[in-house]
Amino acid sequence: MIQYLKNNEIDFKKYDACIESAINSRIYAYSWYLNCVADNWDALVLNDYEAVMPLPWRQKYFIKYIYPPAWTQQLGVFSSAEVHETLMEEFVNSIPKKFKKITIQFNSQNNVSLIKTEKRINYVLDLNKPYETLLKSFRKDRKYRLNQINNKKFIIKNTTIDELILLGKIDYSYLKIENKSYQNLKSLSEIVLINDSGFLLGVYDANNHFLGGSMFLKDNTRVTYLYSVATEMGKKNHVISLVLANVIKEFSLSNFVLDFEGSMIKGISSFYKSFGGKTEEYSSFQKSIQLF
Repeated sequence: MIQYLKNNEIDFKKYDACIESAINSRIYAYSWYLNCVADNWDALVLNDYEAVMPLPWRQKYFIKYIYPPAWTQQLGVFSSAEVHETLMEEFVNSIPKKFKKITIQFNSQNNVSLIKTEKRINYVLDLNKPYETLLKSFRKDRKYRLNQINNKKFIIKNTTIDELILLGKIDYSYLKIENKSYQNLKSLSEIVLINDSGFLLGVYDANNHFLGGSMFLKDNTRVTYLYSVATEMGKKNHVISLVLANVIKEFSLSNFVLDFEGSMIKGISSFYKSFGGKTEEYSSFQKSIQLF
């Protein structure tokens, strides 16, 4: 039986245990993560937390709607067993009618064949090989640019979320990221650093000038490339390529997957593929209920 539980009715210990043991676990679905990034969230729960489906929601003009919060690419249904298409359909049909609009980005392992969805593209890279082997799968132009960068002897070290966000607000204003989303990212960074669920890397020149950097998430199976910025000089010198190559090297010969949080934008997807990234499809579902 699938139950709808409001946030204050959820047994978070059991909920997080379900996410932890899920064959399709994603860091975005943990309760502590959703507490940081979602305005509100409830959940659908199968029996005694055999499977769960988080429902982040907002309210505008007394209308409640389910939405994908910033900094969450894939949610959906999570379970330690395979979730068949009929159960997926049951979960979707169990979403309360009080939510007048629904937008859900399912995870790549959710079978949504019985639900009308749109395909989205992500890119991932298995890191279970030596770095030298992984490097061979880089596209020729990416290897060439990395060689150029290495000759400049830039410094990679831990950076702060304030430095990343400040540059984002100044040089990436065209992305129209809300101030609240930046605040949520800052809160998220503080938690992931405390519980070793992520890290922040920056690239600096010989005079300690910040050129760019990235925030990564880390769970039991994935290192996720969440947020990245670079100055004009940093872009010219491809410093984010240096950051990604450094992470690939650091986690090589491990059971981790590097999740690029792929893009439908051709230029960005080409960038991810240049590191040997492989396509991983996930699905976006939208539904609106007529108010009148």
